[in-house]
Amino acid sequence: MNSPREDFDVPTSAGPRDLLDASSDAAAVLSSRGVVIGWTRGAEALLGHPAAKVVGRSAGCLLAMRPDPARAAGVAERCRSGMGWSGLVPVLHRDGRSIVVDLRISASFRIGGEECFLLSAREQRPRWTMGQSVLDGFLTRSPIGMAVMDLDLRYIWLNDTLEQFGGVPREQRLGRRLSELLPGLQASTIEGLMRKVLLTREPVTDYEYLGWSWADPHRQRAYSTSFFPLVDADGSVTGVCYMVSDVTERWNARQLLSLVNEAGTRIGTTLDVLRTAQELADFAVPRFADFVIVDLLEPVLSTEGHGTWLTDAGPAPAKPSMRRAALKTVREGSPEAVARIGDRVDFLPPPHGIDLLIRGEPIIIPVLDPDDHLWVTEQPARTARIREFGLHSLISVPMRARNTVLGLTTFARSLNQISFRPDDVLLAQELVARAAVCVDNARRYTREHTAAVTLQRSLLPQALNGGTALDVASSYLPADAADGVGGDWFDVIPLSGARVGLVVGDVVGHGLAAAASMGRLRTAVQTLADMEMPPDELLAHLDDLVLRLGEEESGGTASDGSTTTFVGATCLYAVYDPVTRRCAMARAGHPPPVVVAPDGRVHFPDMPAGPPLGLGGMAFEATEIELAENSLFGLYTDGLIEGADRDVEKGMSRLRVALAGPATELDALCTATVQQLVTVPLPDDVALLLARTHALGADHVVSWEVPVDPAAVADVRARATRQVSVWGYDELAMTTELIVSELVTNAIRYAEPPIRLRLLRDARLTCEVADGSSTAPRLRHARSTDEGGRGLFLVAQLAHRWGARYTGEGKIIWAEQEIPPDIP
Repeated sequence: MNSPREDFDVPTSAGPRDLLDASSDAAAVLSSRGVVIGWTRGAEALLGHPAAKVVGRSAGCLLAMRPDPARAAGVAERCRSGMGWSGLVPVLHRDGRSIVVDLRISASFRIGGEECFLLSAREQRPRWTMGQSVLDGFLTRSPIGMAVMDLDLRYIWLNDTLEQFGGVPREQRLGRRLSELLPGLQASTIEGLMRKVLLTREPVTDYEYLGWSWADPHRQRAYSTSFFPLVDADGSVTGVCYMVSDVTERWNARQLLSLVNEAGTRIGTTLDVLRTAQELADFAVPRFADFVIVDLLEPVLSTEGHGTWLTDAGPAPAKPSMRRAALKTVREGSPEAVARIGDRVDFLPPPHGIDLLIRGEPIIIPVLDPDDHLWVTEQPARTARIREFGLHSLISVPMRARNTVLGLTTFARSLNQISFRPDDVLLAQELVARAAVCVDNARRYTREHTAAVTLQRSLLPQALNGGTALDVASSYLPADAADGVGGDWFDVIPLSGARVGLVVGDVVGHGLAAAASMGRLRTAVQTLADMEMPPDELLAHLDDLVLRLGEEESGGTASDGSTTTFVGATCLYAVYDPVTRRCAMARAGHPPPVVVAPDGRVHFPDMPAGPPLGLGGMAFEATEIELAENSLFGLYTDGLIEGADRDVEKGMSRLRVALAGPATELDALCTATVQQLVTVPLPDDVALLLARTHALGADHVVSWEVPVDPAAVADVRARATRQVSVWGYDELAMTTELIVSELVTNAIRYAEPPIRLRLLRDARLTCEVADGSSTAPRLRHARSTDEGGRGLFLVAQLAHRWGARYTGEGKIIWAEQEIPPDIP
């Protein structure tokens, strides 16, 4: 390779991999004769010579130094061996100035049959040199702690920052190991990492750990440390250097976020106010505090509170009425606490009053002084406990959610010697805020659920009375608490003539809406039953009512913008007559009743199912069966027989088995049946109504045919009076005589034959007059000049209650009298 015969500046060797890296350099291709055969735009930009002026000419004209043929031959020989060459070379710019470039020559290669070399160059710019004083100042005053350890991991150098971090003077560190100076600072782990670096020569970066400083041994600090080996010129490892930075704030922020996230999963796991408050206390001890108490306003715990003591209704009390809802300490038995869970408390840290809860701002007492006169005078019992157990720092945070004051949470430290700092208030606020929302959710849910259950319970019969016709027992099991109450209901309705109406129903849905709908239907059934309607007609009227309710509600819009409709319902209504022992019944989409004969045989009467209420346009059919005395008649809702497998047929078989056992007391049988069939919580209410039948014997019922002759009234009246006396009801003889006289006279005068008088005695004394007319009787208020018209008015005054019911042959007008309690 022909080159100018002048010395190159400090040529150095380099591997071919480095020499071929010319992606950003000026590049040219030279032949072995030193002639330029390739010139790039980068070369033109660096030296200013266009390719047309350079290609085909000797490269020597571009050098700014005297030629050195021997040196050039040596460089060419090196490149031919495949090694390449690099060095600093002065070259001429087109404008005549000299430029020092970092020149690199590749190993030789051939283009066609000619040997060539690739040259790449970049301008060599001045380098900044650091003086020793600047370097010393950088290392000494760096905000990052630095140290150099020898092969035995003993200190041989450290800067001022590291000295301040540990609080150990430099003189005590030099020549000693970390484990000898700070044994509690994870020294063995850190020294293990340094040995790993010495062995593998691989650096370890950003290792974080918790530590402390002799300057503040009670304050936990967080550090991030990196380690790398020190290697001398011959490649041997002479020691290890480590750098330390204080990352306490970053660590604390991360820990705060971690605690808050964990609190979100540990606090508020149930919709129970007291449980939620206790979860807050359990979570904070000992993570954050040594002693935590949660005091809630009494209205919050009673599910009735809306912060009423903060309203404008009147002046706020000096101190709110609160109760201890939760308590947790690091000491067994919580000896620090003055009040226990459930006790009434009025704790507010002096000198703060009710304004603490009203403002909602937390307070922090970094150093709790038990000798403070306010604590001594206002909280003497608590001051004694503060002294005894060393409570030295306190944070109190009001619990508020949705602009509602709930209570106060107090955190205190005793065994943990570090006092609370302002940063700790942020964590306390966040924990209490999360718990407050959960407490408020639990309070609202409890209040609403209690209201729904109370409403439904109030709509169900408080006491069942089957009179002398039936012994009755019931069992009601609400749906699972997560789904709320439903619309199952039942009732026992006394009717005239010692008869009893039995009804069971199920409104689709849960909650207040279902309970309210159930109440409407129960009231409607009572009204229709009181009108003496047969079962099929009663269900037809009830179906019309459900249709009307659905139309009313579908025309309205709920507060949330949704349209509500009255969903359907099912019902079964039965009427039992103890005189005839006949039971007439009809159902609207409801499961059939169950009948247990006196001999223990169980069967489900075959009766038309009927459509559910609310469909309209379809008829209901009544079925009548005879029940032997002491038969068991059961009505139930589908929740009892569906079970976990949702198989109704299997459920009815299970019910058959449960009722087929030996006769037991009715209440016990009812409870045991529900427990046997409902073994796990179900998403539907369960209702069971059992009735054991009785019959009214001949000694309780007397009847006479009445001729259509006014003269027959005296004879019938006399017979009725004598029968009442036989039964021992002499006190009722006169009123019975008057009632019989008026009812029989009206039947003879206005009705159609046949006419029959019947007297029944059970819980009441009943007088019934049946006739063949369907004309309804009408109560009149006669004027003083009228000669008649006072018959039914007189009956209404003398009887406990009276009414009329229709039969297939006509109607029956009846009147009941209360039997005096002293008459057996």
